Amino acid sequence: MDTDDKIARAARHLFEEHRAGARLDGLPDGLWPADTDAGYAVQDALLADYAAIGEGEIAGWKVALTTPVMQALVGVDQPCEGAILKQRCHASPVRLAAADFVNIGVESEIAVRLNADLDAGGYDRTSIADAVAACMAAIEIVDDRGIDYMKIDAPLLIADNSFNFGCVLGPEVADWRGLDLAALTGQMVINDEVAGEGVGGDVMGHPFEALAWLANNLVRRGHPLRAGQVVMTGSIVSTKWLKAGDWIESRIPGLGTARLEVS
Repeated sequence: MDTDDKIARAARHLFEEHRAGARLDGLPDGLWPADTDAGYAVQDALLADYAAIGEGEIAGWKVALTTPVMQALVGVDQPCEGAILKQRCHASPVRLAAADFVNIGVESEIAVRLNADLDAGGYDRTSIADAVAACMAAIEIVDDRGIDYMKIDAPLLIADNSFNFGCVLGPEVADWRGLDLAALTGQMVINDEVAGEGVGGDVMGHPFEALAWLANNLVRRGHPLRAGQVVMTGSIVSTKWLKAGDWIESRIPGLGTARLEVS
């Protein structure tokens, strides 16, 4: 099969698994993306499959594996990105059904809302700050669909949209410039128990480093960030897994709280 057909078939395989709520066990022989660029090509085709059924509007993007703790968890040594579909972007507090996921996981993050298009490239932590309208405490919702982590690599993770299945956004803080985002301590609380803590600087040294990396990579790929979009900058706590009846709060003093309940 030619390259385009291979990409389309890999994306369709993942799309059909998503729709069926199937476990992830890699890809069929011959369809596994060979490198990260091939993984992004499959991801783009997967998003096109969602667009074809009217569910492809992109509300923002997530940066995955921006901290050593998350890279160690998955066994991947580089950041990755994935799109956040509009119907999966929730305002806090929200209640979701565990049955809508195969294996629902959560991550505590600092999210940003953009006030400008980022289509020039060459961004760094300093230059990209002017495009940040607001920051907020957030929860990323991931679904690894029960994969054996010995079977995963960066191309497959990217192809499957970096496991993003949504986000929960706390109240927006427009006056974020008075905060030292790298020093902010985030806390993940599940069912009244502290499940993990981290600081903003765990994310590539500063959350805006992750934002700049994402902006530059999306320009390279032809999908620049747009004003109004949300960016999840990366988890400061390793992924935790939920079941029906659980609740989680991502608490970041200065940025507030995001809350998710699972029924």
